[in-house]
Amino acid sequence: MKNHNKNSNEMLRAFSSYSAQHLVTSPEPTSQSDISTKVAQLKQASKAFAEMPIGQRISLAESMQHGLMEVAERSIQAGCKAKGIEIGSPAEAEEWATGPWGSVRQLRLIIESLKSIQKKGNTPIGKVTKTVAGNLAVNVFPNNAIDGMLFKEVTVDVYMQPLVTEKSLEIDRASFYKKSNHQGQVALVLGAGNIGAIGVMDVLTKMFNEGKVCLLKMNPVNAYLGPFLEEAFKDAIKQHYFAVVYGGAEVGRHLVYHPDINEVHLTGSNKTHDQIVWGSSGPEQLERMQRNEPLLKKAITSELGNVSPVIVVPGPYTEKEMAFQAEAVAAAFTMNASFFCNAAKMMVMPKGWAGSEKFIQSIQKVCASVEPRQAYYPGAQDRWQALTQGRSNITQIGTPQSGALPWTFISGLDSEDENEILFREEAFCSVLSEVQAGTQNPIEFLEKAVEFCNNKLWGTLNATIIVHPKSLKDPAIKAAFEQAICKLKYGTVAINTFPGLSFVHASPPWGSYPDSTLDDIQSGKGFVHNTAMLEGIEKAVIRAPLTVFPKPGWFPSHKTAQITTRRIVEMEEHASWGKVPGIVWAAMQG
Repeated sequence: MKNHNKNSNEMLRAFSSYSAQHLVTSPEPTSQSDISTKVAQLKQASKAFAEMPIGQRISLAESMQHGLMEVAERSIQAGCKAKGIEIGSPAEAEEWATGPWGSVRQLRLIIESLKSIQKKGNTPIGKVTKTVAGNLAVNVFPNNAIDGMLFKEVTVDVYMQPLVTEKSLEIDRASFYKKSNHQGQVALVLGAGNIGAIGVMDVLTKMFNEGKVCLLKMNPVNAYLGPFLEEAFKDAIKQHYFAVVYGGAEVGRHLVYHPDINEVHLTGSNKTHDQIVWGSSGPEQLERMQRNEPLLKKAITSELGNVSPVIVVPGPYTEKEMAFQAEAVAAAFTMNASFFCNAAKMMVMPKGWAGSEKFIQSIQKVCASVEPRQAYYPGAQDRWQALTQGRSNITQIGTPQSGALPWTFISGLDSEDENEILFREEAFCSVLSEVQAGTQNPIEFLEKAVEFCNNKLWGTLNATIIVHPKSLKDPAIKAAFEQAICKLKYGTVAINTFPGLSFVHASPPWGSYPDSTLDDIQSGKGFVHNTAMLEGIEKAVIRAPLTVFPKPGWFPSHKTAQITTRRIVEMEEHASWGKVPGIVWAAMQG
């Protein structure tokens, strides 16, 4: 098991009540009396919601999707103002991609799954094959012909746990809808502060995959989005199937231990998780862990970040191919000012390969064209200082304005250094590091890279592998590559693309590798999204070509990204072919 990060320099208080200097107004904290009323109403409505006929459930999902489309434009503008993004610029695309895109798509796919359950008794899935390890692999993307055209040759397969058989896959899928006598459950979702889609998509999973009414506590960092959600989901709120509350530490502390809250879902810090489950950090927490006596007596699922590795397999990359993948990595590093749980954080490069230095230089070249972003997430400056101070192997790129941080590269890390904080601490700021492993032999490198990621890096959420298709024509390299995918202990493994693409597609499950324990939680426990409602998930594997044309809308150099992404959201509502030509035209202009 990886080292558990208990002694960090950055012990954040649980439910930290951040006070970012937003340019938008956030609601006041919800009063104790209002919280009590909302929880009581949710509890009273929970059984009716659990027993709701599928037809009514479909109507509710349609209402929620329509509501999201109604508030999309205003919520995007608020997000841009809060994060210092110029409205109408290509960077606006980030707010469309990390806000309504995934949520609107998820609701459409939920509606399709519910209609399939209503008609056929089960959710739709794609082809079922087997991995080289013998596990079942279930195709969940593309979901239709539009996906196949807009994301040519991009696929997502869900690798199932070893005991899942084709028979159990059929029986266990959409299990909530195959059971009766539901008692009703109230789920508390502690929302993430970095992007708008996370809390919404977590709520949708709990409501429609699991049949639970939801109380969403907005994170103080992006609480300004709460009123938009209340407007969008007004029908669910009116029937007391959903509610929103606001506040910081005290509100969170009150809710997680509330007797009428049946379970908790958290997106945030592993330190916050441990303080919820085991109590205040220090001797009390350690003693509880040793006695296996958690303070929290109810179920908790979570998604807690990651030191996200990018493994670059040596191969015959042309300058154009290397430049394309370098921009993909730069995008995964710079998007949202690097405040992503899946942002590229650790380049794992082959030792002795001439391409290693060229690849890093190519990433830096792209970053030089990206203006340093406002470091809006609280504590970013302190984290940056803690991770960079005293180091000589640093390259800083860009001239940051007030409130921004430079794109920062830390190279030459020692893969054997047990005390390297960058292996143990997620750099939730504009820092990308580089370490070398193995040799320039692809098979040896893959073995060493997987070993390093599994055993030295903190986190189990997502990993990226960049590999040349010509390399995979060698049967031995191909076999080693497929084995590497199976061996990587991450909930999402992305091949030649950004793991966040799997997140936004919504049909793939999103979560950490399922080997964590409450006292060594790593990146969390459980999966969300998962519109096929699969049970027994090990990981999602997204594969993409080495290069594509036109360039992806999430690339920093894309000139019409905001138009392309907005049109994708509009298309996703009903999977409308009529919207496709506009998407293609905008993408071609980028």
